[in-house]
Amino acid sequence: MKTPRLLPLFFIISCFSISTGYAAEHHSGHGGSSGSGGGGENGCVKPQLTKFLPANLATVAPGSPFSFYAFNVEKPEQIKVTVKTIPVEVTTEDKESFYLVKGKLPAELVNTTARINIKVNAKIPRCNGENGWLVKIADQ
Repeated sequence: MKTPRLLPLFFIISCFSISTGYAAEHHSGHGGSSGSGGGGENGCVKPQLTKFLPANLATVAPGSPFSFYAFNVEKPEQIKVTVKTIPVEVTTEDKESFYLVKGKLPAELVNTTARINIKVNAKIPRCNGENGWLVKIADQ
């Protein structure tokens, strides 16, 4: 007669045991080896890349200028831009809380659609960022 009363108790204990094991497994390896919670010197904020100009899928002339904002970037040297795998030289303006990044599309790209691809390489690989947008490049 006591077996039916013990069954719910065993179920609750086993669920608790499984959930603590799951939490321990998925919270290891986050860097904080000193026992402190998240953040610290191993924490990071991923870069935000926004305000793309010209707009996504806009039609532009070959060699046209483009720009975007880069937030949460330590140094402008971390920002790398390619267009159809062609490296593009960019200039940056420090605007206190973000960088204004400017460049020009490669003049040799004509009558095609191209992705302006941005990569931000941080000291910690999991803190890297990537984004981009498409433009249609006209005949001339």
